[in-house]
Amino acid sequence: MNFKNRNFVRGLFLMAIALLFGGVATNYSIGELSRSGPGLFPVMISGFLFLIGVLTVVRSHFVEQVPLDYNVKNIALILLSLVGFAVLSEFVNMIVGIIFLVFCSTFAGTSYSVARNVKISIGLILIAFAFKNFLGLSLPLY
Repeated sequence: MNFKNRNFVRGLFLMAIALLFGGVATNYSIGELSRSGPGLFPVMISGFLFLIGVLTVVRSHFVEQVPLDYNVKNIALILLSLVGFAVLSEFVNMIVGIIFLVFCSTFAGTSYSVARNVKISIGLILIAFAFKNFLGLSLPLY
């Protein structure tokens, strides 16, 4: 095991995420393919994600190793943006949370563009509107 190889760690991370969400999804009814339960789709997606993780780990042994580098500031910015999104969505509304998420998380990138952030925010807000209006999800958009 080479924990300094980015591809190897990426595969392990994908497998861990798949196991976490797949494990939680097994608490829901799976149902059958003709009458799927609420847990079928998350279990299927988790299974595919786990398979991709396994393939990534196996592939990491055959391709040139890419060194893994950590940037604590970027990790903190991403975590801050996710926590801010959750808090703002709960206490203000989801549109403000989405805007905060986009503008805060892009500080972790190599370049920063307000125009790009506005476009991404508008796209995510439109997707949230579609989820609310077409799928009937109860999202606190405003």
